[in-house]
Amino acid sequence: MGAPAFMATICETEEYLAKHPAWHAEDAPWKARQINQMFERNDMQPVSVCEVGCGAGAILTELQQLSAPDVRFCGYEISPQAFQLCRAKANSNLRFVLGDILEERPHYPFEVLLLMDVVEHVEDHLDFLRRVRTLGDFKIFHFPLDLSAQSVVRGIPSKVRQTAGHLHYFTKDLVLQTLQECGYRVLDHFYTPAALENPNPGLKTRLMRVPRKLAFNFAPDATALCLGGFSLLVLAV
Repeated sequence: MGAPAFMATICETEEYLAKHPAWHAEDAPWKARQINQMFERNDMQPVSVCEVGCGAGAILTELQQLSAPDVRFCGYEISPQAFQLCRAKANSNLRFVLGDILEERPHYPFEVLLLMDVVEHVEDHLDFLRRVRTLGDFKIFHFPLDLSAQSVVRGIPSKVRQTAGHLHYFTKDLVLQTLQECGYRVLDHFYTPAALENPNPGLKTRLMRVPRKLAFNFAPDATALCLGGFSLLVLAV
């Protein structure tokens, strides 16, 4: 298999596995609940769901447990290391593919295409967004909002570039503008409060929980921009 068409970052290497041996599987139950909440908010009962960049496959595994037994799930992953983690989770309605979905080009669009914390890793993210749009009737994106006043002061963008391979950094407005520029129509979106709900937060995150929660209740946009600690889940067509 040649070089992947859309992602050429630290995530393809054993270096990423060394830094994240579980490939973020510990976050999967929380992320699956956010996706399910988006389904419920929009009265969606999809029959086919595909995740691009499925990692260890834990999100799809969790989501399958929250769904009807006949829903079909598929995960695409370009990292051989991650694929070794996810392939064991396959079952009759959950399959995994080692490859680039833009090269494989499934013959039919999935009803829902998931891109959970993927776009920030893609070198040419605008071309990727334009090309992947036809592969699903509905798209659900999860974007980490790495840009905030606090994160810039603390040098967080530089840190996540080194540790997580993030190449692009977003605010809520930048997410929505980027999707619009790439031909998407946003149907729904909401903040996901990772910093408030992480079961194993660091000391600084714990200390900021109360002020973040209080501020977010009164001014969510300003809180995300100033204090950070949030991501954005977006439903688009």
